[in-house]
Amino acid sequence: MKIRAQQGDTLDAICQRYYGRTAAVTEAVLEQNHGLAELGPMLPQGTIIELPDIAPPEQNNKMIQLWD
Repeated sequence: MKIRAQQGDTLDAICQRYYGRTAAVTEAVLEQNHGLAELGPMLPQGTIIELPDIAPPEQNNKMIQLWD
């Protein structure tokens, strides 16, 4: 999927908005978009960014009991 950076966007903000997290996805987006890191922390408005298909994180449904 291709998206355009909005005014004041950072790569972390885009990853949070589209993937719901930044952990383990920011690096994948940077690999997909060569030269993106050289644009600085605040991306220029209108920058086209290719978002790779990334699987959602595994859910850990293990219940933790404080008092066992």
